[in-house]
Amino acid sequence: MTRRNEKGTNQGRRGVLKTLVMGAGGLTTLPILGQTQPSPAAAMGVATDADGAAQAGASWKPQFFDTHQNETLIALTDLIIPATDTPGAKEALVNRYADLRYNEETQSNQQEIIRALAWFDGRSLSMHNKPFVSLTVAEQTALLKPLADPSKARPEDEAGVKAFDFIKELTIFGYYTSKIGLDEELRYQGDTYNTSFPGACTHPEHQS
Repeated sequence: MTRRNEKGTNQGRRGVLKTLVMGAGGLTTLPILGQTQPSPAAAMGVATDADGAAQAGASWKPQFFDTHQNETLIALTDLIIPATDTPGAKEALVNRYADLRYNEETQSNQQEIIRALAWFDGRSLSMHNKPFVSLTVAEQTALLKPLADPSKARPEDEAGVKAFDFIKELTIFGYYTSKIGLDEELRYQGDTYNTSFPGACTHPEHQS
């Protein structure tokens, strides 16, 4: 989506972790692209295959998606979590995580993501007579905006809202469980502990 103040965007991303402490709901109801909320598992620092999928070099090729589906997924994830002063979903190789994951999924789950990706091409072809990846960023953004807030979506957009929510959740989970998402975006420090407590009482009579 369109770039906003980079510092404010990152603060917003990190700030949603506080919301997750209050409950797991709300992930698919966030109205604005690029201001997304990590999944509960991601907020807890749960490792997934996202980082493992990023290890392949330039010779990487999708195992599950075809080339066009992979490019469509890259375009969508890049709009959902764009690069700011930290890398976005494209740089985090969320598409590779998705490919690795869905290569091992059940046929039913595989069909679900294929249908979701196909919806964006179908709507793009009906509006612009070309696939989603061939649109300008402005055209892609305009296509997605009616889907970003389910409360404002038109009845004919119902399938698109579901497809967008599906891709958004996948993007969020893949991004916030990748090395980039954890280390650079959330600045996750891992499991740390204090070796001393400077604020503790130092009176001799209170020492054991």
